[in-house]
Amino acid sequence: MIRPVKLACRRVWKIYGPHPERLVAAEAPLETIRASGHVGAVRDVSLEVGEGEIFVIMGLSGSGKSTLVRCLSRLIEPSGGEILYDGEDLLKASPTRLIEIRRHRMGMVFQHFALLPHLTVLENVAFPLEVQGTPRAAREVRAREVIQLVGLQGREGHFPRQLSGGQQQRVGIARSLAVEPDLWFLDEPFSALDPLIRREMQDEFLRIQTQLKKTIVFITHDFDEAIRLADRIAIMKDGALVQVATPEDLVLAPADDYVRAFTAHVARAKVVTLGRIAAPGVPEAVAGELPASARVESVAEQVVAANAPFAVLRDGQPIGHVTPEAVISVLVGRGV
Repeated sequence: MIRPVKLACRRVWKIYGPHPERLVAAEAPLETIRASGHVGAVRDVSLEVGEGEIFVIMGLSGSGKSTLVRCLSRLIEPSGGEILYDGEDLLKASPTRLIEIRRHRMGMVFQHFALLPHLTVLENVAFPLEVQGTPRAAREVRAREVIQLVGLQGREGHFPRQLSGGQQQRVGIARSLAVEPDLWFLDEPFSALDPLIRREMQDEFLRIQTQLKKTIVFITHDFDEAIRLADRIAIMKDGALVQVATPEDLVLAPADDYVRAFTAHVARAKVVTLGRIAAPGVPEAVAGELPASARVESVAEQVVAANAPFAVLRDGQPIGHVTPEAVISVLVGRGV
C-alpha cells in the first residue's frame, strides 16, 4: 500500500564536537569524525514515514536511534539536513511555531513514564491540555475519553504510586494522546516492563492503533516486538541507516552481514506472509479465504487442521492459494 508521506528527513546529521559543520559539509566518513574528536551520532540519514504507518527504528545501544528520533522532533538540534513534516521544514520553524506543533500535533512517550506524582490519573492525562489553555471541563472530558481508550476507567482518581508499571505506562500513553496528535513518537516505551505486561501493552498498542490510525515512529531494541508492531523497520548502525524494509524483507533479504546477524534467530514463520508463499491459481475446493498479509505463524494451526488449501486474497481479490504442505515447510525452516 502506497501511503502519503507524513514525515521525512533528508540527509540529516548530528555530530557532537567543536566543529560539526565542517564535517557535515565534507560528508566525512565515520573514521574521520572519530579521528577529529567528534561523535557521529546520526550520519546522513534519509527516510520517509507514511501516513498511518508504524515505522520502527532499531539498532544496538549507541546506534543513534534515539538521537535520530529526537532530531525528528527537534528536541535535539540536528547539525544539518532537512526534516519535513507535512511538507514543512521543521529546521526552519521558529521556536513559537515548534511549540505550537509539539503541543497540538505531536505526541511523545518515553521509556520513563515521567508522571507527575502529586497529580491523579485524570490530572496527569489532562495536563497537556491545561498547558494548551483548554478549559477545565473540556480537558477533563477529553482526558476521560482517552483513559477509557487505554483501559483505565475507574482509576481516574488514583495517584501514580497506586498503579502498576503497566498501568503507569498506559497513563503516559493516554497523556500523549490527549492532544489528538497526528504524529506519535515512542522511544522504547515498554522496555522497562515485565515480559507478560509488555506483551499486554503491545496488544493494547495495536488495538489503539487499529482505532486511531496514527503515524507512529517507534524505537525498540527487541526484534520480536518490532515484528509484531511494524509496517516497516529501519536498522541503524554507528549513526547511519543500514536498511529500511518490511519485517519479512529484512529477514529474507538482509542488506548486509550486520542485518543478517540481527535477524539470524528470527523464526521465518513469524514474518513470512501468505502472499509470499501463495501458489498460482485457486482450486475449486478450498477450506476458506485468508488475507495475503497474514503471517504463517498466525494461521498455521487453522490451515494444517483443515488439511485443505485456502484461497489467498489481496484487497479482496484472489492472488493464489496456500496449502498445508507450504505452511509446514515454512514452520520447519525449509520454505522460502
